[in-house]
Amino acid sequence: MMYIAYMNNENWKIIYYENDKNKSEIFDYIESLNLNQKAKILSWIDILSQKGPNLPRPYSDILKDSIHELRIKITGDQVRVLYFFCYKEYIVLTHSFVKNTQKIPLKEIEKAKNIRTDFLNRFNADDLRRLYNENI
Repeated sequence: MMYIAYMNNENWKIIYYENDKNKSEIFDYIESLNLNQKAKILSWIDILSQKGPNLPRPYSDILKDSIHELRIKITGDQVRVLYFFCYKEYIVLTHSFVKNTQKIPLKEIEKAKNIRTDFLNRFNADDLRRLYNENI
């Protein structure tokens, strides 16, 4: 099963990364939030699906090696959702974390890069289109 977000009037299709054991850290994180927190993060994901790479700072930023961050403040915490673009129509949300330092920890960027490598090794553009259409 693949977790896919269906947003209204989307330009980009949002995919929650799942590992090969069908676990999605980002999906589980969002599901763990209370209703107000979940609404806030999902509204920002919706905006990301509409704006894609045109979502400006301070809401989004490019970090390193084409890994991006969605910047959200939830109950005082600086939450970061890392993501990457692929196949000209998809945004893959890799994972999230609470930012406690001035800079994004390199281990979080490396984690997102490893997720991207795994994802792109397992799915090509045709696979994603088929899976997306099956899950609509």
